[in-house]
Amino acid sequence: METKDTYNTIITPGEEVLFKDRNSKFFGYAFPISTEEDSKSIIEALKKQHHSARHWCYAWQIGTENIRYRTNDDGEPSNSAGQPIYGQIQSFDITNILIVVVRYFGGVKLGVGGLINAYKTAAQLALEASKIVEKTININYLITFEYKDMNKVMRIIKEHNLTITKQELELNCKIYISVRKKVADKIKEVFSPLYEVKIDKLES
Repeated sequence: METKDTYNTIITPGEEVLFKDRNSKFFGYAFPISTEEDSKSIIEALKKQHHSARHWCYAWQIGTENIRYRTNDDGEPSNSAGQPIYGQIQSFDITNILIVVVRYFGGVKLGVGGLINAYKTAAQLALEASKIVEKTININYLITFEYKDMNKVMRIIKEHNLTITKQELELNCKIYISVRKKVADKIKEVFSPLYEVKIDKLES
């Protein structure tokens, strides 16, 4: 079985979308996030922007292999808002994303079925209005070596088209590289004949 080493995400916030049902308005938003803290500040900003709305329901997912997620119904009946929003994150197979649906109550109760449909549709529209990109899951390595081995190391990096993310070239040299997950083990082996060169996987 081939290792899956790509994931879908968005890089810039999607456009605001609007879904209406019986006078209730549901504004949908999609934002790229990398931490839970990111989501908190975005939700706070939306609460200021839509200060007269009734509910700010959301779902987010972070991570590529160790997935974390959260859903919030924000006062709507249990599982009628956050879960349908999260369902769209799953059906679009997307991560590192926050979707918020802001509801203005229109005076008519929609019932749980109506709410599920409204939050799901607003989330779907928000995702459809976003530019989804595919990114690779990368493994980061630290290569440590002495200055005299510089040419050998750089030759391997060049031959294999490796991405250098940071370098500290002093008496003891350190080069940080980022490698696609499915070739990571192979790249580690390429360096093994160089006895004085150390390559360590960094925890992501």
